[in-house]
Amino acid sequence: MASPSVSSIRGRPPVVLIAGPTASGKSALAVAVAKACGDAIVVNADASQVYADLAILSARPTTAEMGGVPHHLFGHIDAAEAHNVARWAAEARDAIGRAHAAGNIPILVGGTGLYLRTLLFGIAPVPAIDPDIRAAVRALPVPEAHAALVQADPEAAARLNPADTTRVARALEVVRATGRTLGDWQQAREGGIIDAITLAPLVLLPPRDELRERCDRRLVQMFEQGAIAEVEALLARDLDPDLPAMRAIGVPQIAAYLAGAIGRDDALTQAQAATRQYAKRQFTWLRHQPPADWLRHAMSLNIDSIYELAIILRNRLLTR
Repeated sequence: MASPSVSSIRGRPPVVLIAGPTASGKSALAVAVAKACGDAIVVNADASQVYADLAILSARPTTAEMGGVPHHLFGHIDAAEAHNVARWAAEARDAIGRAHAAGNIPILVGGTGLYLRTLLFGIAPVPAIDPDIRAAVRALPVPEAHAALVQADPEAAARLNPADTTRVARALEVVRATGRTLGDWQQAREGGIIDAITLAPLVLLPPRDELRERCDRRLVQMFEQGAIAEVEALLARDLDPDLPAMRAIGVPQIAAYLAGAIGRDDALTQAQAATRQYAKRQFTWLRHQPPADWLRHAMSLNIDSIYELAIILRNRLLTR
């Protein structure tokens, strides 16, 4: 059977999407799909794997794991930079466009829901928030902030968990600064590529017990393979502790160990717990947010299932 190509698919150029929580096997599947498709590249959609300084703690694929397949937007950002979703989306659009121009199929792989949603469906053009308004909102006690949101944006107040301080504050500061609700702004999203491509999506939703076990095993391996030295090198740079790279899972816990505040075992246990919580949030988002017609896989991955899924995605491109 012929391999799919950009020119063989009528209409819009193809993009494969493999989404899933951390430790679900996305990277191995992406390489298998790339090899099944032929001329393909892998494009990172994970917020931590962009950082050059977090090769181990972000579980960035090694050269061997990349299997000779070109990988883009992995490890290209210095930890001293505050990378954000808007910048990543622009980089991803560029990488996808260059792949199509070269006749390659881009395979988007990651589990950062905000990144995927922004790239595919666009970003709300919310103007910059007045610093004074932001400071006033962030200074409010949580109950007061939510009570104010009930008055200013009742739909958002009903939708958000009152204890979710970040989201409540964001919704409140937007309506106070712009006079429009965040929901209104989100209806005016711009910059998404979904209408310009043929998307072949797959969402990995492995059994939760197995996912938790994989998360725990992965952290043990990270600690054994140099995660502590990785954080030690980061700390030696004396970077702003509020930078995204410094707040990545594993970094604060290992930093506390290196400072003598906790033991190594406690650092590992805390990093494992943080990873499980992150995987749970990703799982919940991926189960509910993507469109209903996106292909889901709710089993664990093994050599056979990776091959089978690679062929399924390849064939979906051929039939589009």
